[in-house]
Amino acid sequence: MLIYKIVPAPLWRAAEAAGAFAGAPVDLADGYIHFSTAAQARETARKHFAGQPDLLIVAFEADDLGAALKWEPSRGGDLFPHLYAPAPTAAARSVDPLPIGSDGAHHFPEHVR
Repeated sequence: MLIYKIVPAPLWRAAEAAGAFAGAPVDLADGYIHFSTAAQARETARKHFAGQPDLLIVAFEADDLGAALKWEPSRGGDLFPHLYAPAPTAAARSVDPLPIGSDGAHHFPEHVR
């Protein structure tokens, strides 16, 4: 199963140079990296990234992240994937732009379903 991280492009590019993504400021404050499933990603973008340009959506295979990945309840009782370790950037299955359309919403790549 693929899980997704929405991340500012400069932060991801710095992580690529370092070889691992330790998290965005909210992740560091919470002690884990917030991920979303494909079904959750649009609401995550709307709720937490509205109007933010220069974002990427990065896909990881959940099984590749090992035991540090926990599924925990969050919004409305949904289980969200939380990673309690840095994410190796080499494990990313895809890295795609998440542009804002003329409607003001982020436009997701076709493969995020």
